[in-house]
Amino acid sequence: MVKRNIVKIDEEKCNGCGKCVTPCAEGAIQLVNGKAKVVSEELCDGMGFCVGVCPTGALTIEQRETVEFNQEKAGSQEKNTDSTISCFICGQGETTGYLMPLRHDMESFWVCTRCLPKLIHG
Repeated sequence: MVKRNIVKIDEEKCNGCGKCVTPCAEGAIQLVNGKAKVVSEELCDGMGFCVGVCPTGALTIEQRETVEFNQEKAGSQEKNTDSTISCFICGQGETTGYLMPLRHDMESFWVCTRCLPKLIHG
């Protein structure tokens, strides 16, 4: 066991929307019985890309004792795609560019790397 960052999901706050599943490139989060669950702690890299897209604030990052992150196993997971995810500025989807989650005024958005500088610098 090692002490590291890992995603924690509050089942009381989770509405089962599934928005956190796609940003989890390692496949650690899945919907189980209508709620998001960390199905394998060894797949969670603790980066928290899923946290920013949760509309209810059900996901947080906590540091605790758990198993080591298994990069090889995470890399072999089937990648999730979601055609509804696109840059809120230009509309580019995740199949044509890199998207990042963005939180502003308690809302979640996606922005592509092409539009991000415009957003930051005006």
